[in-house]
Amino acid sequence: MHNEHKNHQGSKHHHGKVSYLESAKRREELSPEKLLSLIPLKATDRILDFGAGTGYFSIPAAKLVNGPVYAMDIDESMLEIIALKAQQQHITNIVPIHGSDAELLLPEASIDVAIASLVLHEIEPLAPVLNQIKKVLKDGGSLVCIELEPKGQPSHKAPRITLAGMERALVDAGMRITQKHFPTDSLYVLIAQK
Repeated sequence: MHNEHKNHQGSKHHHGKVSYLESAKRREELSPEKLLSLIPLKATDRILDFGAGTGYFSIPAAKLVNGPVYAMDIDESMLEIIALKAQQQHITNIVPIHGSDAELLLPEASIDVAIASLVLHEIEPLAPVLNQIKKVLKDGGSLVCIELEPKGQPSHKAPRITLAGMERALVDAGMRITQKHFPTDSLYVLIAQK
């Protein structure tokens, strides 16, 4: 009985997560097209969508490049959503990767652009993951980091990382901040280059 309750709670949480990831509000704050326009993408680029979720960035990115878009998520059900969307839209260059943040299963220096949207704040410690992302980026490759600036007291339910904290973490990982954008008063975008 206890497990049934837990599973039911999990599916409610999952539904809530998908609803947010696909919400009009999120699209209004930062549409994938707007974000992708900030990055000078080339048709041959290879992209990693780290913590891809429902494919909010993977699907539009795959329409802009001929190279592979690696949609990585720890949640297999998210990858199933992406695969279904890709199939419906006849997109063939998305490569789903089920994996944890412990080790990126991609060759060293194989990625032109990595996108990490609303995921890095969940990772503790962050430095090893940033080092992994840097390792798979080509020289001159970019990491696009999207996060929410914390408001008020930090919460264990919704951990956040400040803009200053993220900048420090990226610089400590040996990357150079090249762009900063503030789509809303609480959302920030950092683009860092290897």
